[in-house]
Amino acid sequence: MKAIALMSGGLDSMLAARIVKDLGIDVIGLCCVMPFSLRDKAEGPQEGSRMDRFARQTGIPLHRADITEDFLEMLVKPKFGYGSHLNPCIDCKILMFKKAHQLMQELGASFLISGEVVGQRPFSQQRRTLQQIDAEAGTTGLVLRPLSAQLLEETVAEKQGWVARQRLYSFSGRSRQPQTDLAVMLGIIEFQQPAGGCLLTDPRFTDRLSDLMKRERLNADNVALLKVGRHYRVGAEGRLIVGRHEKDNQEIGRLAHAGDLIFEPPSAIPGPTALGRGIVSDEDIKLCCRVMARYCDRGAAPEIEIVWRAAGSSERSGRVAKPLSDDELARMRI
Repeated sequence: MKAIALMSGGLDSMLAARIVKDLGIDVIGLCCVMPFSLRDKAEGPQEGSRMDRFARQTGIPLHRADITEDFLEMLVKPKFGYGSHLNPCIDCKILMFKKAHQLMQELGASFLISGEVVGQRPFSQQRRTLQQIDAEAGTTGLVLRPLSAQLLEETVAEKQGWVARQRLYSFSGRSRQPQTDLAVMLGIIEFQQPAGGCLLTDPRFTDRLSDLMKRERLNADNVALLKVGRHYRVGAEGRLIVGRHEKDNQEIGRLAHAGDLIFEPPSAIPGPTALGRGIVSDEDIKLCCRVMARYCDRGAAPEIEIVWRAAGSSERSGRVAKPLSDDELARMRI
């Protein structure tokens, strides 16, 4: 008997998978990769993510499915709308369950496992909403939610006797203590806190994303840039991303593509790297140079030369620029 467990990297999904595995079911983990998740990140060249370590410790094989393109298409106009920011939680769950159902059929599994707790989240974890998600995903009766199963209708796994209902739980509400106590009992000692798992609930990030969706194409490349540096609107369509530290500078270089401009201080002057996207006029370039001048170590000099080049080219141009004031920068800041 096989089951597919949706794995987010949070404690609830780990508990759900472990509970069912301990009942003698062959559990296969599925991590849906998308650009807004903060959880499934490698933490070192040898260690991988917490989810990888959990999978190794429990013997649960872990599949990863990149759903970025499908997610971005859905994000433009989610059927069930957004939460408090740009988080389409219901549509996101539907998309993941559809992917899990597909894997279930491919691998000959018999049901799905998910870590939702009834009432834990006001937007996406109410009884009626869970039923709605299952119906939209075509998984009605197939999704076992071990942490709250005794509060929900019996699933196929319970009706068929594959899983004993009395071995499942009746957790509800927003308290995390029952899950923490269960984790201790099961020996799960390494897990992430429940908050901060998705960038789409971060108001600062979603301000940038909303601006992008109004003006530019929503694709994985543009979304990746939103996670890097300070962002400034230049003209009607242009954007300047200024690195905050060396890691940002490296990412800016990696994410640049044809049509972008790279701005830097002269080699002898400490300062950031910046990427200009949609920069089309001389006035745009002049403004980008003035932004850059604000962040370069120019000492007592009132002006500084900023150099720029087209991404992929070694041919450079330069312009002496006077830095913008903090008020001017604030008006441009995204």
